[in-house]
Amino acid sequence: MIAYIVRRFLYAVPILLGVNLITFALFFFVNSPDDMARIHLGMKRVTPEAITKWKEDHGYHKPLLYNGEAKGVDQLTDTIFYQHSLRLFVLEFGRSDGGRNIGQDIGTRMWPSLAIALPTFLVGILVYVTFAMLLAFFRATYVDAWGVVLCVMLMSISTLFYVIGGQYLISKLWHLVPISGYDQGVGGLKFVILPVMVGVASAVGGNTRLYRTFFLEEMGKDYVRTARAKGLSEARVLFGHVLKNAMIPILTGVVVVIPLLFIGSLVMESFFGIPGLGSYTIDAINAQDFAIVRAMVFLGSVLYIVGLILTDISYTWVDPRIRLQ
Repeated sequence: MIAYIVRRFLYAVPILLGVNLITFALFFFVNSPDDMARIHLGMKRVTPEAITKWKEDHGYHKPLLYNGEAKGVDQLTDTIFYQHSLRLFVLEFGRSDGGRNIGQDIGTRMWPSLAIALPTFLVGILVYVTFAMLLAFFRATYVDAWGVVLCVMLMSISTLFYVIGGQYLISKLWHLVPISGYDQGVGGLKFVILPVMVGVASAVGGNTRLYRTFFLEEMGKDYVRTARAKGLSEARVLFGHVLKNAMIPILTGVVVVIPLLFIGSLVMESFFGIPGLGSYTIDAINAQDFAIVRAMVFLGSVLYIVGLILTDISYTWVDPRIRLQ
């Protein structure tokens, strides 16, 4: 097990390096350091001297990948890529193009993102699995048929409808919770309720239908027929056998959500005024702040790889027959 985990983390190094290179290349194909300087200084009356000074202040006056004027190792290390991108591997995020400490911003903004994403994730899994098992239990009945129709209808509705509808109905009309905003501590609970409700409701249709398919696939296998032949009740078969085996594909889909627990939801945080990492990323993109963008892309890649490894490990808990080599 330990050897497998170490090997997977070693495999992640070239993947992260590739992600870093692609992000770096894409960003500088769109905007050169001169363009970035003009954006931050303002397009009017920008002198060449001001552009040069801005690049020197932010470390963008050096070559991108290779410094032909330097000697020895400095030809590779005295570059923008090495000093601004490779340091991410030791979690040195540096400073944004606006002068802010990126590591400190991430440490501050991750908690509002977690306050929204973690309850949405946990409550969502509970709701989706419960509804899917309910439809599977009443399969081939009117409950199942109308449940599937309802799921398809919910899947067809945009997330923005849930956001705007929830803000209007629950906040503006009923005055139960604030429309937007955020606060620390217990006082912030009232700001979390509506985003969590909207996050769960917006995904209930698609996830319930997907999990129902997993349960129905398991219910058609030989071990389920054997359990029924032994006289086990349908509820015991469903909860004692089908649920456990269907968790393997469910866990595979859950891994996609893990990076969002830290990085946050771009839509939710923007509409509900939550100062999390999602809104932080949006602001950085709008401001053309390459330092923040590459830091968030790198962080998302790391979290996704960690999620994949945790998923593989969780397989052994769900199904003891699986052994990691």
